[in-house]
Amino acid sequence: MDNLIKHLENLAQLDAIASLESQVFHYMHKHLSLVSDEVMTDGLGSVFGVKKSKVNNAKKVLLAGHMDEVGFMVKGINEVGSLSIYPVGGWWSQTLMSQRVRVTTHDGKVYKGAIGSIPPHLLTEAKRNAVVDIADLLVDVGATSKDEVLKMGINLGDMVVLDGGFERLNDQRILSKALDNRYGCAMALCMLEAFKDIDLPFDLIAGATVQEEVGLRGAQTAAVLTQPDIAIVYDCSPANDAAGDKDVLGKLGQGVLLRFVDASMLPNRCMIERLKQTAINHELPYQYYLSLGGTDAGAIHKANMGVPTLTMCIVARNIHTSSSICDVNDLNAAYEAS
Repeated sequence: MDNLIKHLENLAQLDAIASLESQVFHYMHKHLSLVSDEVMTDGLGSVFGVKKSKVNNAKKVLLAGHMDEVGFMVKGINEVGSLSIYPVGGWWSQTLMSQRVRVTTHDGKVYKGAIGSIPPHLLTEAKRNAVVDIADLLVDVGATSKDEVLKMGINLGDMVVLDGGFERLNDQRILSKALDNRYGCAMALCMLEAFKDIDLPFDLIAGATVQEEVGLRGAQTAAVLTQPDIAIVYDCSPANDAAGDKDVLGKLGQGVLLRFVDASMLPNRCMIERLKQTAINHELPYQYYLSLGGTDAGAIHKANMGVPTLTMCIVARNIHTSSSICDVNDLNAAYEAS
């Protein structure tokens, strides 16, 4: 469990949006190499470590998170040096005003900046009450002209992410950007670490995909690469409990999710029942969950002739922002149930 928190902190503070996951890829590749018989990659950039069974023609079990976080690309540079941005993944624009950001150039230089905010007393009443459009937001990196931005090495297509440090709020709660889905990356690593010296009756394949936030694209190629017989997908779902409603599904601290339906997959019922019984037998907290979104399971379960697939998710408040909050008890429940 200590390794899970350590990996989660290290991974959450890396920057990686869809198609620009190299920072997380290198971290995953390095640590997977230490506990795997083989490391596999596909043409899009997904990466998996393989622990081979001594059993001939062993079945293959796939454990997968995804590397990409929601973010932006630089879409334009205006004459006074401000950057317009293009969203990569799902955003609610109202969370973005005045947020601090990091801009990473193609050669790895990182510049800090902020999303511009016009003071309310300079706005008309109509604009104060209007929903902000991401197309109207501008990032300020301290430059005074377009030429200065270009000399900094910033160009169109460069990565922009929200700046949100990793903090332990108390013994139970963690605050950070990118918990969706560095949780899944950390879990996959920890499973290979946990089973490193244990003989298994199946090949264990664990790692992370790319481009989940833009349509489960890496999951499609990863399933072809790994050819799993069954799969478990780790992801971070939105908590619904902040307002205090006791009847909502998805509460911090209530354990691993029995995600019985989502927009991209109906789970394998035998596997979800096995997860439930495992939690009961080991006195681990669990909770039922219904999601309007999807995970990589949506692509993996349809691969080849069909792959029995389970999601092993936790919830976090404020996902797809710079300030997600998760519960250590949920992390522990998912780790122990795995």
